[in-house]
Amino acid sequence: MADRGDPPGDLAKALGHRFAKPELLAEALTHPSATKRRGPGPHGYERLEFLGDRVLGVIVAELLWHRFPEADEGELTRRHVSLVRRETLTKVATTLGLGAHLNAAGDDSMRANPGVLADLCEAVIAALYIDGGLEAARRFVERNWGGRLLAAAAQPPSDPKTALQEWAQARGPDLPAYQVVSREGPPHSPVFVIAVAVGGKTGTGTAGTKRAAEQAAASDLLGKLAV
Repeated sequence: MADRGDPPGDLAKALGHRFAKPELLAEALTHPSATKRRGPGPHGYERLEFLGDRVLGVIVAELLWHRFPEADEGELTRRHVSLVRRETLTKVATTLGLGAHLNAAGDDSMRANPGVLADLCEAVIAALYIDGGLEAARRFVERNWGGRLLAAAAQPPSDPKTALQEWAQARGPDLPAYQVVSREGPPHSPVFVIAVAVGGKTGTGTAGTKRAAEQAAASDLLGKLAV
């Protein structure tokens, strides 16, 4: 394992970028547990992970916009959720062998932890973005998500409620919570307004059936979460 200030050259080569500031890659590979144990040095990948999540979201959204010119917002959103969810990030990190380069306190089981691997992948994207700009991050995403983008073209995206459920399950214990805001109109022609909340955001939908309003609310919220 390389020292914290000296990121492994083989990994930098695999990422397709020569870092002007190698300490960025070192920080992207550093779990917060290591910084608490060792004191001064990289502060851990949490801040980079935050940025990498947003950078990945923008790049994938752009790729989808070009790849599916006939798709509406709802379909693009569902495809986006599938491509940026934690399971996809974990697969990319595993393919690149990021776990082997993790700098962390504790046992080696952390190197195979799906959540840690997904966080590492997002942190690496942020490191590429800061060091080499958007083009460096885009090259990485295009190389590692290109095949998945093509595979997504052959598979119809899931409905909004399922997509939202998958998004929530990939990020934590909280699941989407649906609530009837109002029900108006005569019995033979009701109008439902449904709200759904997860991830600190809320979506709303209006339709003639409760199920359709839930789908509309999920689609609305997915659009907000994809930003």
